[in-house]
Amino acid sequence: MAKIGKHIAIYGKGGIGKSTTTSNISAALAEAGYKVIQIGCDPKSDSTNTLRGNNYLPTVLDSLRSGNKVSLSDISVSGFKNVLCIESGGPVPGVGCAGRGINAAVTLLQELHLFEEFKPDYVLYDVLGDVVCGGFAVPIRDGITDRAYVVSSSDFMAVYAANNLFKAINKYAPTGGAKLGGVIANSITAGYSREIIDDFTKRTGTTVAGYIERSIVVQQSELYGKTVIEANPTAPQADLYRKLAKHIAENEDLVVPNPLGVTELRDWAREWGDKLYDLNGGVVRDSEGL
Repeated sequence: MAKIGKHIAIYGKGGIGKSTTTSNISAALAEAGYKVIQIGCDPKSDSTNTLRGNNYLPTVLDSLRSGNKVSLSDISVSGFKNVLCIESGGPVPGVGCAGRGINAAVTLLQELHLFEEFKPDYVLYDVLGDVVCGGFAVPIRDGITDRAYVVSSSDFMAVYAANNLFKAINKYAPTGGAKLGGVIANSITAGYSREIIDDFTKRTGTTVAGYIERSIVVQQSELYGKTVIEANPTAPQADLYRKLAKHIAENEDLVVPNPLGVTELRDWAREWGDKLYDLNGGVVRDSEGL
């Protein structure tokens, strides 16, 4: 079945700001006049919170478990600038595979002819990226998405998760899976954060799609239950998300990454640890010099 619009998977380690970033991209695209669908593929079902003002939204799996016939109106809500919000949901705690929600959501949405009827310009899949489970690879493995982006900070565990995603893309891209659009460098602070991400992307044959600086405006907007684009549209942080969304909309430079091996990645991390130690005169400091 031919896809309608660009289908984009956005991955990242839990807690890295993946859902915040995805929602602000969706909001920026919608603000620019595009028709957007955001599908949360995290069992926590909180991907679209700020797009829909924290209003309740039944998940696909919960709706299917009810045993009733499920319609699109049962599992979706129109959020900021008419972004259509959907949450796949997860299994009953302690039972089943969290990745099942993604399969169930995609299957149901196809049966409901969502994409043919809504005719989106962009469909964003917000996917947890630090769980080694085949279910979470569905968006990039089975040709559901055209491309993937990985959200990462300069912290080692975030880079580690990004490198694992590169391995999955490297495996599936040659057989019709999604290619990589780039790394979204999130929570970037003054100092060496940008240099670390730049070096990692250089060594893996990838690029940086955009740099999103750490800002209290993000936290403030989320406390209001809104994206930065909606709550603080004139803030510099909003323009960072608009710039990122524009890049994603226009970018066709997709690649198959060359992930680092486990030993190679750890050696790279140690090199940067030594470099920061030397640059700071033998004193351990964070990226803000504290």
